[in-house]
Amino acid sequence: MNDSTITLPWLVIREDDNGNRYRVGRYATRAEAQQIADSLDGRGHKQLYWVERLGQNGSGLRTTDPGPVVRIGSQP
Repeated sequence: MNDSTITLPWLVIREDDNGNRYRVGRYATRAEAQQIADSLDGRGHKQLYWVERLGQNGSGLRTTDPGPVVRIGSQP
């Protein structure tokens, strides 16, 4: 685990129309990450945005304890 993992544990994840997932950014607080996800969702695209917390192993998409996951937008 590096310093950025410790200080930026919140991820914004985007899933496109084909089911591909991308990390949009890393943030220090859940509120900051949620604000970005809400802003991106407000653009009207069909992509899904949500917030996840990095796990102890440094992965963020699916960890044993990802923390609360908040899905943004409607399902396609």
